[in-house]
Amino acid sequence: MTGEPRTAHGATGPSALRTQGEIDEQTTLGAAYVRSLMRGQLRTGTVAFAALAVPVAVLPLFFGALGDPAVEWLVLGAGCYPFLVLVAWWYVRRAERNERDFADLVRGRDNGAP
Repeated sequence: MTGEPRTAHGATGPSALRTQGEIDEQTTLGAAYVRSLMRGQLRTGTVAFAALAVPVAVLPLFFGALGDPAVEWLVLGAGCYPFLVLVAWWYVRRAERNERDFADLVRGRDNGAP
C-alpha cells in the first residue's frame, strides 16, 4: 500500500489499537476492512479504465465519419493527451483518497464528520 508515511506516534487510543489489531490478526472484521479498501481501489481502477476504453473504441467511428487525415492526426497528437492526463490525475487523487480514508479508519478517526 502506498499510503502516508508511518511515524513513531502512529495510532493512539483503544479504538485505533483494536482496529489495527483486527487487521494484523487477520480476523473476519480485519478482512472486511481490507476488502473494503480493495473494493474501493478496484472500483476506481474500473472507472478509469472505462473512461479510457470507451473513447478508444469510438475513435475509429469518429475518424471514419470525419475522413480528413490532417484532423485525425491533430486529434491523436494534441487532443488525446489532455484527456489522458485528466484521467490519470483523477485516478491518482481518488486512489490516494481511498487509502487516506482507510488509514483514518484504522487510526480511529471519524472521516465523515465535518
